[in-house]
Amino acid sequence: MKKVFITGANKGIGFATAKLLLQKGYYVYLGSRNFHNGISAIQELKADGLKNVECVQIDVTKDSSVKSARELLSKKTDVLDVLINNAGINGGNEPYTALTAKPDEFQAAFEVNVIGVSRVTQAFMSFLTNSEAPRIVNLSTSVGSLTLQSDTNWPAYDHAKYAVYAASKAALNMYTVHLAYELQHTNFKVNAVCPGLTATDFTFGNGGDVEIAARRVVRYATLDKSGPTGKFFSEETNPETLMIPW
Repeated sequence: MKKVFITGANKGIGFATAKLLLQKGYYVYLGSRNFHNGISAIQELKADGLKNVECVQIDVTKDSSVKSARELLSKKTDVLDVLINNAGINGGNEPYTALTAKPDEFQAAFEVNVIGVSRVTQAFMSFLTNSEAPRIVNLSTSVGSLTLQSDTNWPAYDHAKYAVYAASKAALNMYTVHLAYELQHTNFKVNAVCPGLTATDFTFGNGGDVEIAARRVVRYATLDKSGPTGKFFSEETNPETLMIPW
């Protein structure tokens, strides 16, 4: 049975992704910053007959929390087949502009969306390298594309100017490129995936169905050996080629 760890999986896209992977026969370690919220999510999944899941408390912004999560996981398994870096925050307050955002808002977003991803990935790398076909999915967004953000013909050009969030996700994209490069001669597949605008707490209920977003994530979490690596995908932005420009 393949095993997956998902950060921020007690709700939203992370939770829906966990549910789909459980249905596909994966064993899911459901990462949650708040342990009680994670337990509630586990209970909901088990009520649906999905039993191969357990909660791991993890705050991606704290070294001690990630270390504790790693130690707990080491008592349960020595292999992870998939790591999904799903936890993320917007980090700012409206209007989210470059001229009004405070330094601590940028810092908070980067701490979760970039440094947190690096912290978790490095901590769990030894589990992943024990897998025959390890996969890493970093949840990104088309808002983090430098090319699209500077293209006046992009349909969202005048609407997706969230300076704090976009800057952090652009940095995450660069991290993904480098991670994929460093692992290019291995069996790893490392990709950035935009799940699309999805109706969750994160978007204040605006957007599409959460299961559709989760399916987009699962596609790249379950790539076979011929699958791509080091790419940036958005089925919502580009339904033809699926890939979007960095």
